Amino acid sequence: MQHRAHEPLKTLSISLFVGFGGFFGSLARYGLSVVTQRFAVEWPVGTLAANVVGCLAIGILTGLTARNDAISPEIRLALGTGFCGGFTTMSSMVYETAGMLRSSEYLHAVIYTAGTLLLSIVAFIAGVMLVRMFFRIGGMVWS
Repeated sequence: MQHRAHEPLKTLSISLFVGFGGFFGSLARYGLSVVTQRFAVEWPVGTLAANVVGCLAIGILTGLTARNDAISPEIRLALGTGFCGGFTTMSSMVYETAGMLRSSEYLHAVIYTAGTLLLSIVAFIAGVMLVRMFFRIGGMVWS
């Protein structure tokens, strides 16, 4: 019975880790949008960059957690669900795609949506592969 008494506290603690990560992910996302606004192009570069970089980051995190248990579940949640969740932005991508459709820019909408999904998947896989390559090379050097 005592074990269950600590569950609400643990849930609150984990929620705070996720919220903390989300806070910094959202700040990073906003900073990226401010920086990319300097490059006045008609494509939503900031959203595309956030989604691709966020998928690269979650791929790296996935690769690291698959290798060992050095990263605690709380930190994984803070970085994965929190930071990457706050940093990436599916809702903005859908909103921007809808704007392209409203403007009858059908080809741009398709290229943007398909390109975002494809680049995000490639970035995720690249993140996992980078970690594997790092451990493979590192194992040779430090063994």
